[in-house]
Amino acid sequence: GLGVPEHHVKVSLRSPLLLPRLAIVDPQLTYTMPPSVTASTGLDALVQVMEPFVTHQANPLTDALCREDLQRAARALRRAYHDGSDEEAREDMALVSLFGGLALANAKLGAVHGFAGPLGGMFPAPHGIVCARLLPYVMETNVQALQSRAPSHPACARYDEVARLLTGNEGATAVDGVTWIHELCADLNVPSLAQFGVTLADFPAIVAQAQKASSMKGNPISLTDAELTDILHKAL
Repeated sequence: GLGVPEHHVKVSLRSPLLLPRLAIVDPQLTYTMPPSVTASTGLDALVQVMEPFVTHQANPLTDALCREDLQRAARALRRAYHDGSDEEAREDMALVSLFGGLALANAKLGAVHGFAGPLGGMFPAPHGIVCARLLPYVMETNVQALQSRAPSHPACARYDEVARLLTGNEGATAVDGVTWIHELCADLNVPSLAQFGVTLADFPAIVAQAQKASSMKGNPISLTDAELTDILHKAL
């Protein structure tokens, strides 16, 4: 994304003219990344195969990409973080990054990225860390909102499937998925939003900007200002 300081936002640049004729994804270029960068980029890649799986525009092609790479990320991200020379883990995470890009381009994102633009523009916080910090709380809030307002929505079952893919437990539910993500973030030393200068006084401006973000339109259910504010409280 491109930061626009005067508007306190980060925006993405999109044009057919930006499409490359050839894109090379080489995991060897990531071997020397420090753990903090491995965590930030890897967690962003994880979010980018999770959000497209539960959007309104999910389709068989993006589902296939997301299902495989939720499992890849689950087995590889911790390994890549703790041992940057783990070639298999680095290759897996490179594929997660690639497939996530394909998935989000065809099925959109959700509330995590809806928040990430405003937060990244207003505070000096790495994009992937913002996404990771918000992810379990957005997932939890989405599931509660779906169960309350749209219990037959297909995203309810999809969040349970996300949990099964991440944990490897066939009996896992969305609650288990939230717990797994919390544990991953703790293992990768994901800091709170407060450590980047976010305060309670900033919440109204963040929520107002997030509600207008294009990514928010892909969220499986519309979240109220109160629900978005509650997410920020938990992530602070």
